Amino acid sequence: MNAGAAPLLELVDLVRYFPVRNAFGRRTGWIRAVDGLSLAVWPGETLGLVGESGCGKSTLGKTVMGIYTPTAGDIRFAGREIGHLPARARRAVARDLQYVYQDPGASLDPRWKVVHSLHEPLKIHTRLSRAEREREVGAILAAVGLPDAHLDLYPHELSGGQQRRVGLARILTLRPRMVILDEPTSGLDVSVQASVLKLFRSMQEAFALTYVFISHDLAVVRAMCARIAVMYLGTIVELGDTAAVFETPRHPYTRSLLAAVPRIGGRRVTLDFVLEGEPPSPRDVPSGCRFRTRCPLVQDVCAREEPRLREVDGRAVACHFA
Repeated sequence: MNAGAAPLLELVDLVRYFPVRNAFGRRTGWIRAVDGLSLAVWPGETLGLVGESGCGKSTLGKTVMGIYTPTAGDIRFAGREIGHLPARARRAVARDLQYVYQDPGASLDPRWKVVHSLHEPLKIHTRLSRAEREREVGAILAAVGLPDAHLDLYPHELSGGQQRRVGLARILTLRPRMVILDEPTSGLDVSVQASVLKLFRSMQEAFALTYVFISHDLAVVRAMCARIAVMYLGTIVELGDTAAVFETPRHPYTRSLLAAVPRIGGRRVTLDFVLEGEPPSPRDVPSGCRFRTRCPLVQDVCAREEPRLREVDGRAVACHFA
């Protein structure tokens, strides 16, 4: 984090709700996927976003990207509010803000060869000639470590790791400033994971990228991210430097999350893991602290007052007893 720089991305009280409807189409409630979340991401950093499945990580990323429209709150990118822009103006932001999907095959048209998928963003967002596009595509393909022969292949002819490289090449053709990576190593074996993570790092240095790294793999997040934000039921419960959070987690949910990671030669997970039950439904969020129904430290105040993020030992924690 550069103390003299302004954040590249700033979220202020961001809300994204999804309506719940009955068989007659009448709304009967809301799913509070992202609920009053504030966050800043600084130029050049890699911010990790972790939490259980269903906590709102991917919804947050897709709302920032413009795939979902915010219900309320602000999304400021490079000092400009982009959350409520009209479609044409929002599309212009896509050059600088890109999204890598959890399933790379889903972002590649199965009927198109790789060469067409790489040319498409340049056709939409630039006025380059065909020759200039071919030079750009060739350079990007080499940067992600794929030979030119892959240009004539279809997505189903590529391995999972190769699909991720093509997906990354596709967005790098636009020279974005920020990339949101949604579970970028899911479904890959360990050796392929390592090569993909090395590629992300080298591309970050080569293209001066800022990453938001969404993952449930804590080991990967620890290796890749300088800061980490822990989400629970649509809000952030702990935010700080990755090394400090892993060494001394202050929120009880973060402690339980880290205790669930097995360590070779360490204590058994069952001795330290105290998290019980399933998280409440985002349609019926508990009063007060959202984590109180599973928290070993719960007190009466937890049901009455929702804790706000506050500074504790150089990080932000949303807990009455941190």
